[in-house]
Amino acid sequence: MIDYKQIITIEPGKRGGKPTIRGMRISVNDILSWLASGMSIPDIIADFDELTQEDIFAALSYAADRENKIYQIAV
Repeated sequence: MIDYKQIITIEPGKRGGKPTIRGMRISVNDILSWLASGMSIPDIIADFDELTQEDIFAALSYAADRENKIYQIAV
């Protein structure tokens, strides 16, 4: 799994404090929504050339880690 901590940033004044990619205005949620809508990684990178495949994998890793933490709290 990729170390998302080097890519995912959270800044209180940016996107309402949501996790974003490298301080940009592209949030983890944006990436997850694009993937969920059927966009492929190459489609996303073609539309947002400032993103890399590593950024997208970091967003997925962040989401997986967060989901795991929520599950652990619930159990």
